[in-house]
Amino acid sequence: MFKPKSKNKKPKKRKVVRFRERSKCRFCREKITHIDYKDVQTLQKLTTTRGKMLSRKRSGNCAKHQREAKRALKRARFLSLMPFVA
Repeated sequence: MFKPKSKNKKPKKRKVVRFRERSKCRFCREKITHIDYKDVQTLQKLTTTRGKMLSRKRSGNCAKHQREAKRALKRARFLSLMPFVA
C-alpha cells in the first residue's frame, strides 16, 4: 500500500524560456523598396520547386514585401518569365 520514496531522485530542472529576436525581412535588410517582376532569380527563391509561393513564415518576409512579391510573381507568370506549375 505505502511506497517509500527513493532517496536518489534528482530534482526537476526548470525550463528557461528565452525569446528569440525576430529576424528582419530580406528586402528590409537590403533596403529594397520595389520587387521587380523581371528579377526571376529573386522570385525563384520565394517559390517552391513545384512553383508555389512560400508563406510569410517560411520566406521570412514582412507583410508589405510579401504582397509586393506576390504581385511581381503574378506578373512574371503572366509574361511567361516564370512557370505557373513545375
